[in-house]
Amino acid sequence: MIALTPNDALLLIDMQNDFCPGGALPVPEGDAILPLVNRLTRRFEHVLLTQDWHPAGHISFASAHPGHNPYETFPVPYGQQTLWPDHCVQGTPGAAFHPALDATRAELIVRKGFRREIDSYSAFLEDDHFTSTGLAGYLRERELHRLFLCGLAYDFCVRASAIDGKNLGFETIVIEDATRAIDLDDSVDQTNALFSEYQIPRIQSSSLLFF
Repeated sequence: MIALTPNDALLLIDMQNDFCPGGALPVPEGDAILPLVNRLTRRFEHVLLTQDWHPAGHISFASAHPGHNPYETFPVPYGQQTLWPDHCVQGTPGAAFHPALDATRAELIVRKGFRREIDSYSAFLEDDHFTSTGLAGYLRERELHRLFLCGLAYDFCVRASAIDGKNLGFETIVIEDATRAIDLDDSVDQTNALFSEYQIPRIQSSSLLFF
């Protein structure tokens, strides 16, 4: 078992309607983790949420690039951008947290992807790997040093958040059974390889919870 401390935090990534079945960009079985996620939020003293929050016409939307389709890649100033269906548009029901999510104990909501000309998978940095969300500063001010990540999607926003957090000096641990993946073009295998490279542990919730 992993003993939690007052300096640990649960970082729950993008548990939103559009990423769950019936949404605009559904992660397979994305809603299936909600009972476990809710139990996890009751185990941690500190709970932080991220929320994808795109303006209409966002650079990551295939609809913003005539002649291109969702899941293609497209060159943008900061690299290759995967194009997605329009999703998590600011103020829409799809951008809201899933109604079954118990967010009562959440201390902070970090909104990301709200700049029209840059995407943001990570809870820490936008996709230029420079522009900060401010999360790192918040964690340091609160003396929260170890982060346990869960949510959606394992192979995109969870991956980017775990790696950026590690690079910024935090200990990051992924609770694997409290995530679900898109698995686009071997992205799960790539994610697993990157977590091994960066020495980011992948654990099961049973390491933290008594069922």
